[in-house]
Formats: sequence, structure tokens, C-alpha cells
Amino acid sequence: MRSLLLRLVLLAAVPVQAQRVQLLVQSSPLAGFRYAEAAAVWPLLQLGDALELVREAGNPHDPNAVRVEWRGRKLGYVPRRDNAAVARHLDRGTALEARIAALRQNRNRTVRIELDIIAPLATR
Repeated sequence: MRSLLLRLVLLAAVPVQAQRVQLLVQSSPLAGFRYAEAAAVWPLLQLGDALELVREAGNPHDPNAVRVEWRGRKLGYVPRRDNAAVARHLDRGTALEARIAALRQNRNRTVRIELDIIAPLATR
């Protein structure tokens, strides 16, 4: 919770001259680490790297599936418990961005990669 609050404060502290305001939609761990290419590209990943969110409406296992890619490589998915709102926004055409918020060396693969999902807000 503390790291989420810190990220919210950092996102809110965007310099005025940058003219870019972002809203943190959610932070989630990456699901499916061992079933995709995340382990293969692990040494190349960096904090803050951009991630692509790809909607998989036809996924037979989860109708709200949202695939997470890094440089065209499938890392895994937004977890099922966290993906309904993200899927809805993507289906409506909302421009969502994602980035790597945390990388952890841990035997528990479900906590190795944490991603922030961000909605850029229009500025004047």
C-alpha cells in the first residue's frame, strides 16, 4: 500500500511545463510469468519500461483477458481478479498505458513483476 501511495504522489507531481497529467488506474502483479516469455527476457527488463496491453476478447479461458507485452514479447497477463475494468476500458477505446513498476528476485513468480496501468489525461 505504501508503494502505491508513493507512486500516486509521484504521478501527481508531474512538472507543469511537461503538460502531461496521468491517472494511475491500478497496480497489479503479472500473471502467467512461467507460461510466457517473461523468464527469458528477465535480465533485460528495467523499471519504468513501457508495456503494451493487448485485449484478448476471444480468449477461451477468460473473456476479460488482457495480455501484457514488452517489445513484442508476451510476458503474461493482467491477473483475472484485476482485469475486468481494464478490459472494459480497452474495449471502449480508452488509451491505457502500462509500465514496469517493480522487479523482484523471488521464487514466487507471482510477485516478480508488478505493473502500473495508467490513463493519460487530456491537458489544456
